[in-house]
Amino acid sequence: MSTDKGVYPRMHVSLYVSNLAATVNFYNTFFNKQAEKIEKGYAKYILDQPSLIISFVENPARVHQGFGHLGIQVETKEEMERHLATAREQNIVSREETSTACCYAVQDKFWVEDPDGYEWEVYYFHRDVSFNDPHYEDGSSDVCSLPENETNEKEKVAMDELGNKDEQNQCC
Repeated sequence: MSTDKGVYPRMHVSLYVSNLAATVNFYNTFFNKQAEKIEKGYAKYILDQPSLIISFVENPARVHQGFGHLGIQVETKEEMERHLATAREQNIVSREETSTACCYAVQDKFWVEDPDGYEWEVYYFHRDVSFNDPHYEDGSSDVCSLPENETNEKEKVAMDELGNKDEQNQCC
């Protein structure tokens, strides 16, 4: 463990899954490595980059698909493209987004979905912005969606500054 106060050396996430074998097969592919530990109803991966311990507990009654999503930020656009190419080869990409404004940041990203519907984004961060693309605001996206509300004037101005004033299709 790090001796720096306030610094956590590795994050741990535990998710309930409905079928451990299907989950292990998916994550062996997605992480490009075998699980560190597999026991009855349990599997664990230890990743160095990102620094993460993720475990899966087989309990179908406790699987929650609407909790949000998980993500991995990469350092360069080239790194994101390499991961995307590998995920395409493995046929696990569920969607791709380029220069999208999500979570108030412009990003290039792709998404994968595990057997229980847990979504992962692998993304490259370009820059912070003061708006989201409309499909994240209007509830039409399954991820990163905010509660439905009226579009505020600041967001309309920001989208107008991008040169896209078509209110029906304001995405890039």
